Amino acid sequence: MGKLVVTQFVSLDGVIEDPGGAEGFEHGGWSFKNPAPDGDAFKFEELMAADAQLLGRKTYEAFAAAWPEMTDEAGFADKMNSMPKYVVSTTLTEATWNNTTVIADNVAEEVAKVKAAHDGDILIAGSSVLIDTLREHDLIDEYRLMVHPVVLGSGKRLFNNSASDLELVESRNVGPNVLLQTYRPAAKTEG
Repeated sequence: MGKLVVTQFVSLDGVIEDPGGAEGFEHGGWSFKNPAPDGDAFKFEELMAADAQLLGRKTYEAFAAAWPEMTDEAGFADKMNSMPKYVVSTTLTEATWNNTTVIADNVAEEVAKVKAAHDGDILIAGSSVLIDTLREHDLIDEYRLMVHPVVLGSGKRLFNNSASDLELVESRNVGPNVLLQTYRPAAKTEG
């Protein structure tokens, strides 16, 4: 059974919108203010170890517009382009990025099938609306948050419509001012 992993750059106030600055958000590019060399290495290793990606439509469209044209000597672009990708969308009718499957209906059921079809990590980047849906159905296994010391005051947030109790599994510096925090959903107690 695959593990569904939310992997995000996040500000101190929970914003995940436009960390790289390509989306036109007024605060876009905020993740570049604090270099995180160990974080870059972590992201590389994380992708190389993953089996698949699960994306919302907007994140998928941004990735699909950029990644097919990218190359690098390390193999990051090759992995992004060759690995299986699943996009959840009710409006996207055709996936143009290779190895992409569109999930249009029964999201929770279909994502559970994706988890069953893979043995390793299935990464979710961006995709805040999708993450809310998956959290409501208890499908997320882990959160890997690269926390940057900025407060943006506005923007799409990681946690929106549903409450979650999380357990901290790991916390470490990946740059002078950037933390990588790994959380898992807390075990539910009956009573």
